[in-house]
Amino acid sequence: MNRHWLNSYPDGVAHEIDPEQFHSLNQLLEDSFKKNADNPFSVCMDRWMSYAQLDSLSCALGAWLQNLGLAPGARVAIMLPNVPQFAVTMAAVLRAGYTCVNVNPLYTAHELEHQLKDCGATTIVILENFAGTLADVIESTPVKNVVIASMGDLLGFWYGHWITFAVRHLAKMVPAFKLPLSDGRTVTEFSRAVAQGRHQTLKPAPCNLDSIAFLQYTGGTTGLSKGAVLTHRNIVAAILQAEAWFTPALGRVGDVSKINNIAALPLYHIFALTLCLLTIRWGAHLTLIPNPRDFGKFIEVLKKRPFHMLPAVNTLFNALLQHPQFKTVDFSSLCVSQAGGMAASEGTARHWLEVTGCPMIEGWGMSETCAIGTNNPINNREFTGTIGLPLPSIEVAIKDDDGQSLALGDSGEICIRGPQVMTGYYRQPEENETAFTRDGFMRTGDIGVMDERGYTKIIDRKKDMIIVSGFNVFPNELEGIISLCPGVIECAAIGVVDDKQGEAVKIFVVRDDPALTEDDVSAYCHQHLTGYKRPKYIEFRDELPKTNVGKILRRELRASAR
Repeated sequence: MNRHWLNSYPDGVAHEIDPEQFHSLNQLLEDSFKKNADNPFSVCMDRWMSYAQLDSLSCALGAWLQNLGLAPGARVAIMLPNVPQFAVTMAAVLRAGYTCVNVNPLYTAHELEHQLKDCGATTIVILENFAGTLADVIESTPVKNVVIASMGDLLGFWYGHWITFAVRHLAKMVPAFKLPLSDGRTVTEFSRAVAQGRHQTLKPAPCNLDSIAFLQYTGGTTGLSKGAVLTHRNIVAAILQAEAWFTPALGRVGDVSKINNIAALPLYHIFALTLCLLTIRWGAHLTLIPNPRDFGKFIEVLKKRPFHMLPAVNTLFNALLQHPQFKTVDFSSLCVSQAGGMAASEGTARHWLEVTGCPMIEGWGMSETCAIGTNNPINNREFTGTIGLPLPSIEVAIKDDDGQSLALGDSGEICIRGPQVMTGYYRQPEENETAFTRDGFMRTGDIGVMDERGYTKIIDRKKDMIIVSGFNVFPNELEGIISLCPGVIECAAIGVVDDKQGEAVKIFVVRDDPALTEDDVSAYCHQHLTGYKRPKYIEFRDELPKTNVGKILRRELRASAR
């Protein structure tokens, strides 16, 4: 395959990576723990954890898990927000030879039940705030061992106890729950499991690059979620690809172990998870933000110390920009504002550059690709409106429905091949039959076009395309243009049934100028959009429905429109 995009690579970025330099993800982690033992790994609520502490705590918890007698490769669910217990648990599960299953802490009982039954997890580590949800469904799942974490477990004895007390009794964020102990089920406090594990020995896990490291469940916004099978090879490759792409652009930091990476996106999500693992590879540290929706406290954290990387989705960038205190932050150390997880808008990118002086760099990936796929060069100084170039050792092709590659400039389905691409969906043979082309590319469901430089532009998702009088209309294009209308904060476009045209465009708008009217938006659209792309209906809303990561839920908008 002609990888013409390599000609557009920035200086210093390798064309290939070699995951075979490690026997497993565990070796990569343990090498970093030893090399960077004295370095800080994370800070949360002003309490620091070193790499030596992460090593010791995960070793103890891993030994405790092994002492349960779990079978090699057993699935262990992790239902934790951005607190120090997350990395400890993730490393413990991997080092013990088991498979991590990340779970959204905000899942409903139905969603949690589906995921636990689908993956077959027999053990779960969960924050007590969400244990009530587990209690509602645990008897219909395979879970036999529950580890209950409290918010203050790893924040020091006195401060940790105070935080746990405040969360439980002052903020009342821990609903009453009772977990049944029938059928041999066990419930253990996180701190007790670690304490007991310190008296046990972590046995070497027989993992290799082909062992399963994560079952990473897709968002499930269009139905029941599916588990992407990610091996140690997939994860190691993704870390090395990210390292190759980002490191040359961070030269002004000097030593990459000094990087402060802001972890506001949830670590159970593949975007933040991969950047967390990259941070470990560097020996750098994470600033953990347990509740990024408390923008006042979030901004106060940003003001405390220099930070170098801020990964976020477009809606989070936008929300920060709307906060009156955000402009008081010192952005002089900020090197990378990495956008992903959803389409970035030009309006938000322009505003972000004006306020911070650091351009938003858009990339693209999926749970199925360990969040790694394409990215704009980190040294870009302006927003390109594309998802950038394929990263090292990755091939991207634009294909038709028959799996045939199309010419440059033609639109089709974005397909991807590389060492970070999943091996398939867990227990989904029919899905796997259609997920890959005959030549080994994974179908992504995104419609895009690649130019002669190798840059790809996403037009939209297949399922979101609107057909107006036989013409294809892509919501991403409309939203990108309408978001630039003065007075518009964000917007979302859907198709609604129309007797004459088949479908018509409806746009939902969140505005920061109450004087903005439907006529104003309509006039702007008339000026910037061709006739069949102009919205027939315009509805103002105070907010748009979103996933916990910040993706706009067009599905819910379509349901409300019906």
